[in-house]
Amino acid sequence: MQRLRLATVWLGGCSGCHMSLLDMDEWLMTLATLADLVYSPIADTKRYPEGVDLALVEGAVANEEHRELARLVRQRSRMVVALGDCAVTGNVTAMRNPLGPATSVLQQVYITHGGPRGEMPDEPGSVPILLDQVVPLHATIPVDLYLPGCPPAAPQIRELIEALLRGEHPAERSNFG
Repeated sequence: MQRLRLATVWLGGCSGCHMSLLDMDEWLMTLATLADLVYSPIADTKRYPEGVDLALVEGAVANEEHRELARLVRQRSRMVVALGDCAVTGNVTAMRNPLGPATSVLQQVYITHGGPRGEMPDEPGSVPILLDQVVPLHATIPVDLYLPGCPPAAPQIRELIEALLRGEHPAERSNFG
């Protein structure tokens, strides 16, 4: 049996979905015998690899870096799961959308409500290039499965991974948990 190549990705969100993943406790040891974690914020891998079987993507697409990473994830992954409400709907991350375009958001954060210096960062790369609107993952790339929740419960994530390890296709199941 070939080992599952698993990736977890953290875009714009709170990291709660990754905390739920870690809440699988002892089962993570079993998972380690069945899958290779090839990319994750909880690992030290810096570049998204080729040939990923399953990518669990947490968070909304809020900036150019997120958009480029999402596209790379889609290109290099057989199955992409929108993990949690931020990835599924934009949720909390998209709460900045009513503030207007990126320039307005940055103005409000750094000048209007910012610190005593009241100036925008001017060093290139010091602030990610924000998109004018935060969008859910499926607005940027095709997604194979949605696992909503804020965050999804650890048993739901485990059930999803176990189904995939058994060779079940996500379309065969209407929900997990």
